[in-house]
Amino acid sequence: MYELTVSETFVAQHFLTVPNPPADEAELHSHAFTAEATFRGPELGEYGYLLDIDLATEALGEAADRYRDETLNDRLDGNPSAERLARKLFDALAGVDAPAATELTVTVREDEAASVSYTGALE
Repeated sequence: MYELTVSETFVAQHFLTVPNPPADEAELHSHAFTAEATFRGPELGEYGYLLDIDLATEALGEAADRYRDETLNDRLDGNPSAERLARKLFDALAGVDAPAATELTVTVREDEAASVSYTGALE
């Protein structure tokens, strides 16, 4: 299986809307998020690569720009979790012209300690 991973860092704000959140998470605060998009496929495309790295980088940058310097509570339904952000970025990237890629994983980090991912098939 071939893999190609690109990453993008951006700052966004949020506050948690779950019952009894930690005090610092209940207030509007910022994170320097890092999003990684990993495209996978068993075969290389016509030109000998899984997909064009510049295309993948541009697509992830454009997807991240939707959330850059924004309040995630205004952009995501429900509690603005990193999991929901990963899914939205996946949805934005799923339409990239990558005919050799069959799977995409989007991983989001809001700190160095943990990450969340969403993986799905590409059609």
